[in-house]
Parts: sequence; structure tokens; C-alpha cells
Amino acid sequence: MSLVTLYRPVGAGEMALIEASGMRAFPPRLPEQPIFYPVLTLEYARKIARDWNTKDERSGFVGYVLRFDVDAEYLSRYEVQRAGGSEHLEYWIPAEELAEFNRKIVGVIEVVEGYTASK
Repeated sequence: MSLVTLYRPVGAGEMALIEASGMRAFPPRLPEQPIFYPVLTLEYARKIARDWNTKDERSGFVGYVLRFDVDAEYLSRYEVQRAGGSEHLEYWIPAEELAEFNRKIVGVIEVVEGYTASK
């Protein structure tokens, strides 16, 4: 099986739900979140976690960078999306397909970095 490594920047609340899953699944999207967007590079995930999550009250003013592997054959049904700059590449997984996406994660979701708000 071929794998693709993806990254996901998350705040405190989402991190707690991922931990509750045994680091094996991402939680369902909220009603105002129609897509789940894992990103393709560590640098892009780092930027979101460090520069956005740490300034966001809903994220608990913390940002985590998560790394995980997904079955490449499954992932090939989705196109890579460019969200702004050329380095801002991500997949857009419809919220209603997140449970299936979670089943295609191979292994566990790892925390690779964490950031807190500067005081």
C-alpha cells in the first residue's frame, strides 16, 4: 500500500477530540465547516498553527501541527487545491466524507509541533 503523508494544524479543542479517539481520527466538522482540509507540507501547517491558531480564541490560543499517513489510492479521488499562495496546498474533503477519510488513515496521528500565544 502506498501512503501519502499529510499535516493538519489544530487548536486545543480539536486536539482534545483527536486525543479522545486514541490519535486515530479527526472529529466531525462543525455546521459552519463544510470541508476538512489536511495540508500537504509541514511548512504550511506550521504557519497556520503558529500564526493563526495562537491568535484565535476558539483555538484556545494554541496551535498544534499533526502528521499522519493516508492511503494514496483512496486520496487520489481528491484534487489538490491551492488556497492562496503557491505553497498553500491542501485537500478539501467534504464534511460528510470525513468518517471514510478517517478509516483511510494508516497508523496514528502524531503531534510534531506545538505553539502558544506570545504574551
